[in-house]
Amino acid sequence: MTSAVRQTLTLWAGLFVVTGLALLLLSTPPARRWMWQQTGEEAFAAQVKGLSDLAAGLLRPQVKLAPTAVTAYADVNPYGVNVFLEQEVEPDKRALAVEMAAAAGFHWLRQEFPWEDIEIHAKGDFEDRRHQPHRSAWEKYDQIVALAEQHGMELIVRISNPPAWSRAGGDAVGTYAPPDDYQDYADFVAALVSRYRGRVKYVQLWNEPNINPEWGVYPVSPEQYTELLKAGANAARAANPEIVVIAGALAATIDLDGTTIAGRNFNDLLFLQRMYDAGAAAYFDVMAAQGYGLWSGPTDRRMQPRVMNFGRPQYVRDVMVANGDGHKALWISEMNWNAAPADVEARYGRVSLEQQAAYLPLAYQRIQDEWPWLGVANVWYLK
Repeated sequence: MTSAVRQTLTLWAGLFVVTGLALLLLSTPPARRWMWQQTGEEAFAAQVKGLSDLAAGLLRPQVKLAPTAVTAYADVNPYGVNVFLEQEVEPDKRALAVEMAAAAGFHWLRQEFPWEDIEIHAKGDFEDRRHQPHRSAWEKYDQIVALAEQHGMELIVRISNPPAWSRAGGDAVGTYAPPDDYQDYADFVAALVSRYRGRVKYVQLWNEPNINPEWGVYPVSPEQYTELLKAGANAARAANPEIVVIAGALAATIDLDGTTIAGRNFNDLLFLQRMYDAGAAAYFDVMAAQGYGLWSGPTDRRMQPRVMNFGRPQYVRDVMVANGDGHKALWISEMNWNAAPADVEARYGRVSLEQQAAYLPLAYQRIQDEWPWLGVANVWYLK
């Protein structure tokens, strides 16, 4: 055996020994807890890989979060939950759902007021004639507003889902597709904001405009969404100068072809930048994103633009800061981990119910400890 071969074997043997000792050290309970705090992973192999991902992340440009720049709507009660009260037929069930949300400690109810369920049959027609007896289409929504007030809660009213009459193609172009005339949307926003002036302060204009099917059969368009946002925001502010306009929550996605191919999605960060380029900044008071943890826990600190985890809202914040919007807060419209049964495809990750129950409080804790620019985070969902 030559001296060079002997030296090579010695080097490799040394590396194996060092690696083995390192893995042995990392497998100890204190090290495992530390790796969980860095990677959000519970399995040992995933934790070790996560450390290498974190190291690689140091080579990328770091996000700029301007943590002290926010002036409004960040220092608020963070606890919100998505509800679907309009889907309950019996008023007593709506009341029970709000009572349960309040008892769970939530302050905010993110509730859709679907345009198609209020201005149902024609423009300016707010009577529900789908069933006997005919009644005001506002009736159930009046009760929802009253229930929130009764329990000292605040509503985040999501305004989306146009009626079929607002599109020449009807529902054939997508039940969530935008109206042909954005003024129709603006007029409905104005009617809603006027009706609940002094009772509803927060409205969210649309939901996930960067993905299919929230923009119907059309390719998604940051520029067109900005026009819709502008029309809605101007109408809302004219109806109530105290209204707080929340932008439609952007869905985290790495797809890049949604603006050119119908039925596809478009990267949330690029979508937001193009919104800014189109002049969107003047037409929202709070930015919104989704906060799903997917395949790792809330302590995952890995940052990679093409990887989805709980830390992704930091990239949204980075885009806001880069465009001079660091003074605005970011809210999370939907947040959770997927406790799907074993027989359901885990397209969006899978955790146990016990993990889900543990992760949500930790997510709120991280928001409070590390993200002073983030206000409300709404759990998905109570029904």
